[in-house]
Amino acid sequence: MKPTFLQYEKPLLTVMIQTPNPDHAVQRIRKSLAAGGDAFGLQMESFPAEYHNDEFYRSLLAEMQGRPVYVTNYRSGKNKGRTDEDLAEELLHMADLGGTLFDVMNDYFDPTPGEFSENPVAVEKQKKLIADLHAKGAEVLMSCHVLKFISAEEVLKIALAQQERGADIVKIVTGAETEEQQVENLRICLLLKETLSVPFLFLSGGKSRILRRIGPKLGCCMYLCVCEHDAHTTHAQPLLASVKALRDEMGL
Repeated sequence: MKPTFLQYEKPLLTVMIQTPNPDHAVQRIRKSLAAGGDAFGLQMESFPAEYHNDEFYRSLLAEMQGRPVYVTNYRSGKNKGRTDEDLAEELLHMADLGGTLFDVMNDYFDPTPGEFSENPVAVEKQKKLIADLHAKGAEVLMSCHVLKFISAEEVLKIALAQQERGADIVKIVTGAETEEQQVENLRICLLLKETLSVPFLFLSGGKSRILRRIGPKLGCCMYLCVCEHDAHTTHAQPLLASVKALRDEMGL
């Protein structure tokens, strides 16, 4: 069967790969497979420029042994100063190489604070990129990294816009600095489950990050985790071993 993020028995344990070199990446991939990882995330923006070639990507995909692969190409890291058009072209090329799910930022073609653009020209370009990825047999996640607490109404507005633009999976990252905000985010997670017709991933940064651990119990389609924490990983993302144990404990 073709790898997919859209059909699963349990919320997927997606191990994010950010790496300084191929040996490091291969080590993390093999350890993640041995520890029970279900899928991988390739964060293209994190890889040193000298490794951005087909041979490197094909070697990593081969190491992943047919698991579904989520691909990001954000403006951070090695991508600073590059155009969104360049980033989009790389996503399309990665679809040809064998990636599964592609992250289209909610402000591609119109960089905006909070990553939510309503610029009509940018929105049409996003829709075309999503359609082009679909034409290659790829799945599309649309992401919005707000990185601060926002109301349920604002979250639903973003989520419904992502769904309308053609996303197969909705992803929104907010924040929570207090217990009250954390509890409200849990309620919002349930609202997304009740409202959306596509899978979603709702995450929170800040001091209160419980959503990254129990979000799948409330409807999130996957975990974003790491095999180990080091200087190259996103420390807000929990460890694979921890969330696997938690998923099993919750009976998901």
